[in-house]
Amino acid sequence: MVMQRLRNLREDSDLTQVQMGKMLNITQKAYSNYETGQRSIPLDVLIKLAKYFDTSTDYLLEVIDDKRSYANLVKYYDKIQ
Repeated sequence: MVMQRLRNLREDSDLTQVQMGKMLNITQKAYSNYETGQRSIPLDVLIKLAKYFDTSTDYLLEVIDDKRSYANLVKYYDKIQ
């Protein structure tokens, strides 16, 4: 699975793969493999990425299309009910 959303979030934040690798304590190549889908993202790394970009793991995995974090989604749904 190509992680296009992960790449988009990184580029929108003006970050390089090297910078992301340093933040996650992995190499640039390992991070690149996550974005290209050549390597699955470990759960702990996926959670760190979601927190860093203030979004949900479901958004990163393309389960949902709403970019908001879980906390913001809960607030949104509470308001409309």
